This record gives sequence, structure tokens and C-alpha cells, in this order.
Amino acid sequence: MDALSGLLAGPRARGAFILRSVQSPPWSVRVEDAAPLSVVALTHGTAWVIPEAGAARRLSPGGVALMRGPDPYTFADTPSTPVQTVIRPGPHRMTPSGEHLREAVDLGPRTWGNDVPRDATVMLIGKYRMTGEVSNRLLRALPPALVLPHHPQRRLDPVGLLAEEVIREEPGQQVVLDRLLDLLLVTSLRAWLAQAETGAPAWYRALSDPVVGQALRHLHGDPASPWTVSALASEVGVSRATLARRFTQLVGQAPIAYLADWRLDMAADLLQEPEATIEAVARRVGYASASALSTAFKRERGITPQQHRTRFRTTSGAEKQSP
Repeated sequence: MDALSGLLAGPRARGAFILRSVQSPPWSVRVEDAAPLSVVALTHGTAWVIPEAGAARRLSPGGVALMRGPDPYTFADTPSTPVQTVIRPGPHRMTPSGEHLREAVDLGPRTWGNDVPRDATVMLIGKYRMTGEVSNRLLRALPPALVLPHHPQRRLDPVGLLAEEVIREEPGQQVVLDRLLDLLLVTSLRAWLAQAETGAPAWYRALSDPVVGQALRHLHGDPASPWTVSALASEVGVSRATLARRFTQLVGQAPIAYLADWRLDMAADLLQEPEATIEAVARRVGYASASALSTAFKRERGITPQQHRTRFRTTSGAEKQSP
């Protein structure tokens, strides 16, 4: 699997929190739930995205905002509207002073708000609440707040599909919503990466280079191979020195250092699969044994593969039990 496919194939929502919010001005909601990633789509009205750091951005109907946790952020009718509701982990709705807020109007399945006028702002909010649902590789690639405009020429409309399904109550509905949230995220990421002015990660921009792009595809496609800079240079038809210099210049890392990070990123994701043994994961990503993987994993991430797996399972269980 190449790096781009790995990035786009990564999201796997599992019982994700998905909500339809209906708000009438004045309104302002600050989110402090520390979710790894939130996906917010606007279907009606206008909203402002206000990150913890950086300028406020206007979101129009059909637009999507990707908010990377754990930093807090605010959505509001105007940037100057005082915060009225604070969302804490759970999720729990609070007043800015910390009191539980119970007066929100229940407007049907997965829908709440402060009013129901025709001119209300309607947002679809989806949250990946467990780190295992979204890889660290994806989170590192994203800016803290990413706002994408609506593109009406696209034939696929994941915002419209999610809007139709979020208010339904049918058998298997949560599974449908999980997959639609994944679809919305993946199409949004693809749109972002296609922009000429995107702040995409260096390795993505380097894929278009005739030399470094080839080298990256070899590393991503066969991470278990015992790559050296000389072997990689031979595959792409340049000298060892040329590849090392060009790769480091475009990607920001030497080839073997990049490969080591890529292997550990893959291992971290694979370790979350219930049936995968540490030995099998080690060999799949290019380590001779479970011991070798454990040594590298502990050195770079501060915990062993087993501790990583245990932490993921503990967090997953806690999130599933949250109200």
C-alpha cells in the first residue's frame, strides 16, 4: 500500500459520535472534548470556525471543517458572540462557568439545538473519539483546523448522504453512519491534497518528483524489504549520493530514517488488529523479530508494542462505555 492510500484508507469509525446541531443566532459553542479528530459539515446557514490559535474562518453550506484534537475550538454565528455552551468529554454540555446545561431542545434522533426556525444554522458533527480510529500518520499530516469549501461540481455528495441518514433510526444505522463519516473524511482529505496551495506533508509533495517519488513508492509498497540507500538508489536509477541529497531536501528526512518512521507507523496501526501477533506485525513491517520491533518501538515511542496495544484496548473500552 502506498503512502497516500495508507493515509486515506486509515479512518475506521467504530460507533462514532454523530450529531445534527440546529442553532439560531446568537449562538457559540466551544468544544473541549479532546477528540483526536472532528469532522463538521454545514448544511444550512453560516458558521464561523474559530480555532484556539489562528484566524477565524467562515464556513458556508456544503463546506467541511476538520478539527484536529486535543486543542479546543469554537463554532459560532459570528466570531464576536460570547461562548454559551462548552462541550466536555462524554460528551457533556456545560455552561462557561461549568454547570451542566440541560435546556437544549431535543429535535429528534441525534439532533439538538437551541431553536427550530427556518433560518437556523444546521451542522453535522462527527467525532473520532479513539486514537485507533484515526492513525497518528493522518493526524500529523493535518493542520489544527482545516476548512474546505463546497464544490458543487462533484458527483459524490457525502454531506448530503450523511444529512439524510443522521436523522434515521433503522437496523444497522450506526454502521451506516460510521461508514458515511469515513467517506466524508476521506473525500475531504482528497480535496485538500488536490489543492495547489495545500499545506500537505512534505512526503506527499515529494511524490511528484521523478526520483524521490519512485523511492517513496518502493518504501511504502514494500517496507519489509531490507532497504539500504544503495539498493534504493539502484531501483530508481541514480547514485547513492544523489538520492540521499534529493530525498532529504524534499522530504526533510534521510531515506532510512523515513523508512524507520513509516515502519513504526504501520506497526502502531497493525497492533490494533485483534488477531495480529507482535511477531507477525514485526515481520510484516520489516523487523526480524518481535524483540527487534519492541526495541525500536520503545526507543521511539516510549512504550512497548504490548503496552501500545493494551492502551488502545483500554481506551477503546472506556470510550464505548461513555454516555
